[in-house]
Amino acid sequence: MCTTCGCGEGNLYIEGDEHNPHSAFRSAPFAPAARPKMKITGIKAPEFTPSQTEEGDLHYGHGEAGTHAPGMSQRRMLEVEAIDVLDKNNRLAERNRARFAARKQLVLNLVSSPGSGKTTLLTETLMRLKDSVPCAVIEGDQQTVNDAARIRATGTPAIQVNTGKGCHLDAQMIADAAPRLPLDDNGILFIENVGNLVCPASFDLGEKHKVAVLSVTEGEDKPLKYPHMFAAASLMLLNKVDLLPYLRL
Repeated sequence: MCTTCGCGEGNLYIEGDEHNPHSAFRSAPFAPAARPKMKITGIKAPEFTPSQTEEGDLHYGHGEAGTHAPGMSQRRMLEVEAIDVLDKNNRLAERNRARFAARKQLVLNLVSSPGSGKTTLLTETLMRLKDSVPCAVIEGDQQTVNDAARIRATGTPAIQVNTGKGCHLDAQMIADAAPRLPLDDNGILFIENVGNLVCPASFDLGEKHKVAVLSVTEGEDKPLKYPHMFAAASLMLLNKVDLLPYLRL
């Protein structure tokens, strides 16, 4: 989880930010920066022991924190999530929500696995709405501006937010990106989150609703494997239903 592993410390790029020296237009891997050598003198005993089934399966999510990080107690993990990370994000999200409400804008946070078809679903939706409702899109990915380009091809204003190593959008990113979009009052702002069924569940962006997109090709047990995301969503859309005849059910 991002709240404990620190995966959000990568390069952040928002289109139009001329002060950011890093380009979002490169999709090739970056060369890793040199890291100082560390001398490990000892390893502490585990702070948490996972539960184990009769078959030998290990469950690291059954502790008080619902997750695990090496060398960190369950109580400390709760403190990190509640105080250091999520508290700040939630306060920023409430500010975003107040700004959107003041302009009577409906904000939807689209979440799914990579490849679920949510970008295609979104482009088709925008084509149907463009003559009746003002819309804008914030596109979240780790790299490239491909999806934002697809959205703009529909005539809808869009801005790309690249998270670098991060695997989800957060409230600060939305606060930075939303004012750059020309969205009228009473419009709809679609936020297409990074493809990930884990971390985006924990991070409020200030949206009205989370909408989970599940393609039938992913398997019927996806909500059982990733329950937190589907519990956080107000609506689930089944996508690629035309492929049902080709699946083994």
